[in-house]
Amino acid sequence: MDKFEQLFALYNTQLTDEEVKTEVEKIIAAHYAENNNRQVWERLLSMIELTSLNGDDTDEKLAKMTTKVNDFTDEFPDLKNVATICAYPALVPTIKELLTAEGVGITSVAGGFPASQTFIEVKVAEVALAVASGATDIDVVLSQGKFLAGDYQTCFDEIQEMKAAAGDADFKVILEVGALKTAENIAKASILAMAAGAGYIKSSTGKIATAATPESTYIMCKMIKEWHEKTGEKVLFKPAGGVSTTEDAVKHYTLVKQILGEDWLDNHSMRIGASRLANNLLSSIEGKEVKYF
Repeated sequence: MDKFEQLFALYNTQLTDEEVKTEVEKIIAAHYAENNNRQVWERLLSMIELTSLNGDDTDEKLAKMTTKVNDFTDEFPDLKNVATICAYPALVPTIKELLTAEGVGITSVAGGFPASQTFIEVKVAEVALAVASGATDIDVVLSQGKFLAGDYQTCFDEIQEMKAAAGDADFKVILEVGALKTAENIAKASILAMAAGAGYIKSSTGKIATAATPESTYIMCKMIKEWHEKTGEKVLFKPAGGVSTTEDAVKHYTLVKQILGEDWLDNHSMRIGASRLANNLLSSIEGKEVKYF
């Protein structure tokens, strides 16, 4: 048994899709209603990393998004602002130049996002350049191809190298759960990423059909809990991709609350990568359709 199989054996990675589905349904049925309220909607809004990751993004588009974030507290003085603005590395300087909203960070995807199919030297350089340009948060992608081929050592080494390049920036590792497919793979990838130094584990890029699901949140949070119990390290969590409605967000929140508890429910410990969700949460909070962002 190699060192990674030994590592995985320390945790309950032998999860089945059927048992995960059953447990998720139980938690949602028992606790969703108690969390579907204005107080939780407001908390969820403050966890959002307001995201634009499109090939046709422009400096003008990100400037408009940044201005909306800057003006948010004037428009909604009783609400907390979003957590960060998330964009491609080349657009970070535009956000950095214009962002004045207090307490709002800048998230840059990097490291060969979204496929992670490039040279490690390119990945490391992209991370370092994003940080130098003003990113406070770095989101990199696990090499799913290497992971699925059983090349855990390369995956581990790459994450460590990119983390070193990220310096003091919050460092998130995207597992791309839709590519990993099985509960066991998602569990093992979670453990590998945390062992390599991930500050957060993140579900998805949002660039393939299957993104964040309640089932993937359940698995990742179970692994975070076990990791915390064994090591004392608090790894944080970010569902992303496909979390677009208030109902979606409340389901993920409910699972995090039941598995990890209140210590993971502030807007640093839990982040949500989203674009449409902000307006949908604002609409739920205000009781009418809102199209602010």
